Amino acid sequence: MLLDTLRWPGVLALGAGVLMASGSWESLLPDARTLEVARTRFGPEAASRLLAWEREVRSLRQAPEEEKLGRINRFFNALPNVDDAVQWGRRDHWATPVELLALNGGDCEDFALAKYFSLKAAGVPVEKLRVTYVRAWLRRSARMEAHMVLAYYPEADGDPLILDNLMDDILPAPRRTDLTPTMSFNAEGLWSARQRTQTGRSARVGEVSGIHHWNDLLARMGQERDGAVSGGRP
Repeated sequence: MLLDTLRWPGVLALGAGVLMASGSWESLLPDARTLEVARTRFGPEAASRLLAWEREVRSLRQAPEEEKLGRINRFFNALPNVDDAVQWGRRDHWATPVELLALNGGDCEDFALAKYFSLKAAGVPVEKLRVTYVRAWLRRSARMEAHMVLAYYPEADGDPLILDNLMDDILPAPRRTDLTPTMSFNAEGLWSARQRTQTGRSARVGEVSGIHHWNDLLARMGQERDGAVSGGRP
């Protein structure tokens, strides 16, 4: 389950936090070795998707942030939605952007995380971005389910815009009445929507290292720089 990925108390990152702390924006994009491994393991279409991603991000470096949001949201939303049980043979796996594109599909957390890293690489400040756990009313099941989206904060104390793999429209959070946020995080911290500050905003409650899937994700992103690209279910 999506919410099972939180473990308290926090655990130490697996040494891969260096990727986020010291790497340049280009370190988030596939290099020649990663492309060759993807081509060999998953075929030329996988390498083509990764190249298209790299070109998209590079072309957005000098673009207005509104354009960055729209284009990155549409780019990833064009990929198929695939459940982790089908793609990975397990209940919950946070795919790296390279894995998502190489395998041509993923679920909600994969999309939210890929957009987060892509916008970071495109020059959007991390403090404006939060990967956000929500409870969502999903028409396909006619019930509330765990879901993940990316929230973009134009102003620190303002309402965020929501990037969702279920729709291409990027709407302010107050218009997304189908979503109820619970937790959010970025590389700088962890926030709880159930705990509020005096201004009514989500309260910071800890470090992102408390999410073990985040640690594992960063470790695999670091390994991809050495030419290791994970595959899905055999």
